[in-house]
Amino acid sequence: MAEEQKEKGQTTVRKFGRGANECQMCGRKQGLVRRYNIYLCRQCFREWAARIGFKKMD
Repeated sequence: MAEEQKEKGQTTVRKFGRGANECQMCGRKQGLVRRYNIYLCRQCFREWAARIGFKKMD
């Protein structure tokens, strides 16, 4: 079964683990901010934080 999927080029969707979620803006899978269901990578979060309403604390 798995060999047939490799031959056809089909991939399965991950349900668990680090590769299961991705950034909503760029699609990156590492460094996700999942708190408050934001689902942005840390790089995109830094760009969008002020627009979303987050403030940088001293």
